[in-house]
Amino acid sequence: MAIATVNPATGETLKTFDALNPGEVEDRLVRAEQAYQEHRTTTFAYRRELLLAAADLLDADRETIARTMTTEMGKPLAQARAEAKKCAKTMRWYAHHAEKLLADEYPDPADVTDSGAARVVVRYRPIGTVLAVMPWNFPLWQVVRFAAPALMAGNTGLLKHASNVPQTALYIEELFRRAGYPEGCFQTLLIGSGAVEDILRDPRVAAATLTGSEPAGRSVASIAGDEVKKTVLELGGSDPYVVLPSADLEKAAATAVTARVQNNGQSCIAAKRFIVHADVYDAFAARFTERMAALSVGDPMDENTDVGPLASEQGRSDLEELVDDAVHQGAAALCGGRRPPDRHAGWFYEPTVLSGITPTMRIHHEEAFGPVATLYRVADIDEAVSVANDSPFGLSSNAWTRDPDEQDRLSRDLQAGGVYFNGMTASHPGFPFGGAKRSGYGRELSGHGIREFCNMTTVWYGPEE
Repeated sequence: MAIATVNPATGETLKTFDALNPGEVEDRLVRAEQAYQEHRTTTFAYRRELLLAAADLLDADRETIARTMTTEMGKPLAQARAEAKKCAKTMRWYAHHAEKLLADEYPDPADVTDSGAARVVVRYRPIGTVLAVMPWNFPLWQVVRFAAPALMAGNTGLLKHASNVPQTALYIEELFRRAGYPEGCFQTLLIGSGAVEDILRDPRVAAATLTGSEPAGRSVASIAGDEVKKTVLELGGSDPYVVLPSADLEKAAATAVTARVQNNGQSCIAAKRFIVHADVYDAFAARFTERMAALSVGDPMDENTDVGPLASEQGRSDLEELVDDAVHQGAAALCGGRRPPDRHAGWFYEPTVLSGITPTMRIHHEEAFGPVATLYRVADIDEAVSVANDSPFGLSSNAWTRDPDEQDRLSRDLQAGGVYFNGMTASHPGFPFGGAKRSGYGRELSGHGIREFCNMTTVWYGPEE
């Protein structure tokens, strides 16, 4: 895939970039290692000031970088601004919390005495340069939620971003440079996917984090496993959205629309499978379908647009195949199910609601990465849990019920990295984020995320003479 900015609203190639050659990659690996040897010894106060400076710059750049993201991958401009704002917030969160999150820990005195020690301290130390392989759908957020904790922990970072968001990728490196980070602390590598293996195998790279497709995750995990290097993976998702009789149907239906079409439907944590109790199915389906059909599809730079284009022509084709397969096997398109007839350029697809889904349809098990929702009618909470868990993915989940017993049941039995009641899944720097099953492993954000790329070191002091 060429490294290029291609406007998905028009299909026009705006700018192309040359991939780094092996010598240029080597130069960046040298810089990363040199920077790490210095950065790992710096104080939290020093790192805090750098990250706060980056957050301030990002706030000042919000409109510019938002327009860059929208141009490169098509998200509505208002959502791009919100993404930049969230990134600055997360930078500040880690700047202010990292020292406490990585503070020395002291085991139980009884265990210290039992071990024969005078004292024992557990310390969190950085591990080195972390390679981040990141996707295009949240081109700033996905990077910052790795970079902010990694840099605050004393690590350095190398970014291999998706090839269709090169200008956003270069902006991130420049942002950290402008904030005062020394050369080599954070670098963007404009390379193709074929160059990742050699970099990951390089002894100067300590670990890797990847957000992306399941095949990409398998590849990175396999290489890292062969090299015995730590990885964190956040892969696909086909999140369930369970609606039970005690739900506020108006709120559930309104939130369902946002949960499905956020980022033009191209979000791993977007709700995709809407599993509704038979007692409220018809009422929910009517409300949800009406709202989906009323969404405005168009130019993502237009402030009135609800849903912009998919990020690539291939992405739209993949989505069309899933919808066409389902309809061919008997599913009904309650709305949408086609390209907008008034959009003759760009990679647009109408917000779509499908009902009558069966396990033989590809969309039942595969992730629909676009504004397509599937509806399921279930008889009770037992069937709701069964349908929700009948997926290879387990990233997050949503459930609408005001019954405490049902909430306990769902929080226990839904196979996912998160369960969000009476609201939609949304990441926050203070809460751990990650999935189960084929949605990956490890956690980002919160204290769990910053510790993923730390060496937990037990320091044992023998009895003094």
